[in-house]
Formats: sequence, structure tokens, C-alpha cells
Amino acid sequence: MKSLFLYTFIMVAGSLLVTSCSKSIDERTNNAPALAPANMDIDAGSWKPVLLASASEFNVPAPAPTNTPDYVAQVNEIKAWQKDLTGEEKSLVNYWSAGAVLRWNEILRELVAKYNLPPYQNPDGTYPIPNASNPLAYPQFPFANPPYAARAYAYFSAAQYDALVAAWYYKKLYNRPAPYKVDANLNVLIPKSDLPSYPSEDAVIAGVATEMLKLLFPGEQDFIQQKADEHKRSRIIAGANVRSDLEAGEALGKLVAQKFVARARTDRAGAAVGTAAVWDQMEKDCIAKGEGYWISQEVPKRPPMLPLFGKVRTFLFDSLTLVTQIRPGPPPSTSSQKFKEETEEVLYYSEHPTRERMRIIHFWADGVSTVTPPGHWNSIAAEDFIKENLSEVRWARNFALLNMAMMDAAIVCWDAKFTYYNPRPSQVDPRIKTLTGLPNFPSYVSGHSTFSAAAATILGHILPSRATDYAQMAEEAKMSRLYGAIHFRSDCEVGYTCGQKVGDFAIQRAKADGAE
Repeated sequence: MKSLFLYTFIMVAGSLLVTSCSKSIDERTNNAPALAPANMDIDAGSWKPVLLASASEFNVPAPAPTNTPDYVAQVNEIKAWQKDLTGEEKSLVNYWSAGAVLRWNEILRELVAKYNLPPYQNPDGTYPIPNASNPLAYPQFPFANPPYAARAYAYFSAAQYDALVAAWYYKKLYNRPAPYKVDANLNVLIPKSDLPSYPSEDAVIAGVATEMLKLLFPGEQDFIQQKADEHKRSRIIAGANVRSDLEAGEALGKLVAQKFVARARTDRAGAAVGTAAVWDQMEKDCIAKGEGYWISQEVPKRPPMLPLFGKVRTFLFDSLTLVTQIRPGPPPSTSSQKFKEETEEVLYYSEHPTRERMRIIHFWADGVSTVTPPGHWNSIAAEDFIKENLSEVRWARNFALLNMAMMDAAIVCWDAKFTYYNPRPSQVDPRIKTLTGLPNFPSYVSGHSTFSAAAATILGHILPSRATDYAQMAEEAKMSRLYGAIHFRSDCEVGYTCGQKVGDFAIQRAKADGAE
């Protein structure tokens, strides 16, 4: 009966959190102004892509001249749409005109929140695992936990960036003007721009988004396609693109996305769940060293979350660099005085909460049915990027740097967690009661600390005027896990240092990509 009550509570609370999370995503940027870049970044076609060999790797055929009957017919299609626009259609234009990278990032965050719900146990006490080959069966694929989410944000953002670098190359090459530059009688519902319209950057982004999201959230294909169709239609209604702009852009986006899909299928994430034999060996390794080891505190015991995620292929550095330059040394021995002192410190915070510490704990919790810690940093970044009047390609570049850093931070963090398999404070001392949820994986190092330091480091480089603020946010996120009594101080401090190192690799890439 107790387990049934707990399950009901989790499901109800989870559904409320999804609603709350989605609402907060929308409200923060719902009234974002129409994108009007201060700089078009017309030379972005020369920036360094992530996976593409060059911006011209995939051919985009030359467009038809704007004086041909076919082009005139496409302009007339826009006029036909604009004859009797509904309020819903105008709202569609307003929504998407805030920026395609922004809106699709929001959509991804909403999907992460929806799927960030751990499966409930089977009657025999085992736990089912989401299956990409049967995504609609319970539990639905994926369980969008923090490592999965970090990887999703990274692939999604990096693919958009590469596709837009290619789009900008062809924009400058063909220099076809926007339809409102060709026909002054068009009713233009977005800010006008001198940026060439072929191929359409919005369609490029939509093409990437549909391919990547269908891989990452295969049960949402109808929803994803609906959003893509609305997005493309909004550009015709707005007078921003003719249909051939959209068709060329979507085709390019889909081609680039497939390169990222191919990488994702071979990056070892599919094997990250591990096996019982792997988990048993991790315990035995700790015992052999004379150390205490992590044990799931759930009843029945749940297998640890993605114990082999530390083997996933990184974006910013190779596996040798991870092991030799970033992987931290071991945590304090579980038999040491330092470990005892750190345990007492956690107990103190558990027994002496304050209003301010509880605020910090809850603000940075990012648990079940939320956008996860990486999504939280995407939200922070999005609100700041809006104020900068960036081009779509620079939006994509910034998100790619941020999210590749956080994916690699997840890999570094999970590598440390399952190298050392260290116990949680409440496992060591039953007097410790956590003030937030208890994650089902080892303690050392803290994921929040690692994610946040990586994010703050690269965001501080992208927006130097905000660097101090980002560092303060990351410090608060780090301390939230100690205040919440789910991490030792060493977990937080060492995780923070690891995250900074990952962020520094992202800065190295930023300095070399040609965009600065």
C-alpha cells in the first residue's frame, strides 16, 4: 500500500511539475520581441562547423532568378495567404518571429520536462528500461534524466549551428533578396532585413529540429511535425520567405541533421545503462580498496542511473584528455577524519535549514519532471541572449557552445561517479534527512556543480558583462546540493573544478571557430 501511495504521489506531482515547468518556459519569453539582429553575421559561412567538413559539404542548388514566372507565382502565394489572415495566424507569426533557435530550444526543454520521469517498478521488484525500439510502450522512451537531457541539448544545438553555418555560406553565395525586396506590395509582418533569404534560415532550423527530435523523442513525431509545419507557414504568412527558400532550407537542415544522427547512434550512449555485472564489479572494486560504496536507497533498490555514461563520446576533447586532465582524484576515504567532518557538516545543514538556504535548494532543484540542470542553464542563457539582438546563426553558435560544454560535463561527472562509486551522506548517517530528492547514483562528484561551472564558464566568455553574475549563480547551484544534504562538500567543490575545466575547453573552441 505504501509503494502504491508513493507511486500515485510521484505521478500526480510529476504531472503538476510538467504543467508548471511548461508554463514557466512560455511565460518568460512569450512576449519576446521580433528578432531584429544588430549584426547579420553575413560572413558566418566561414565559421568552423562542429561535424561538417566544410560549410559547402552538402550542395544547395542555385535558386531561380526573381524575375521568372515561378518566382512570381511564389510571391503571389504569399499574397493569397495574406488576404484574410486570422488572429491565430497573426499569433503564429508573432510567436515564431522571436527567433527560430529560441523557440525550438523551448520546445526541446518542454519535451525533456515531459519525459523526465523515472519508471515505476514491475510487480516482481525489477525496474523496466525505456526502449528506443518500442518507444510508446511503458516506460515511454526516453527517460530524459540529466545526462540524457544534456546530450539531447548538445546534439540538437550543435546540429542547428552547423546547418546555419552552411545556410549562411549559400546565402552569401547566391544573394537572393527577401521577397519584400522584390515586390514592395507585400505586407511584411516581421522586421525587414538585408539578409539574403535563400535558403531560409528558419526552414533550416525546422529541418534540423524535426530530424533530431524524432531521434531523441520518437513518440512525439506528430507533435514535432505539427510545430515544423506551423513554423514554415508562419514565414510565408509573414512575407519573409517564398516557398523555394523554405524547401531549400529544410532540405539542407535535414541533410546536416543526419550527420549528427549518425554520430549519436555510435557515441556509446546506447550502452550507458550497463548491466548488473557492471554494477556488481563497481561495488567489488570499492570493497577491494577498503572503501564504503554507494547503495541505492530506493525500495526495491533501483539500478543506478546510466553508470556507463562516462564512456560516451565527448564533443570538446577526447577520452584520453578526460582521463589524464579532467578526471578528479579520489574523494576523501570513507574511513578518514575528513570524511567524518564532511558528514557532520551535511548533518548540520540537514538539521538547521534557513529560509534563504531553502530558497536556494528549491530554485536549483531541477528534479523529476523539470527541464533538468542543463535545461535550467539554457533558460538562463535564452533570457540573456534575447537582450543581445543576435542573428540566428550566433544564437545557434552560443547554444552549441553552452550545450556541448554541459554534455561533456555530464560525461566527466558520470565518469567520476562510477569510477569511485562513493556513498551518499544519508546512506552513511541515517540521521541525515535530505531537504530535496535523493538522486539514485553515487555522490562524488556533484552533477549540479559540474554542469553549472561548465555553463557559467562558457557563458561568461560569450557575455563578459554577465560573467560575475554567472559565476555567482553557479556557486549558488553548487551550494544548493550541500544545503539540501544530498552531497558532501568535496563532491561540490571538486565537481565545480571539473566543470570549469570543461568550460575552458569550450572557450578554446569559441576562440578558434572564427566567430569572434
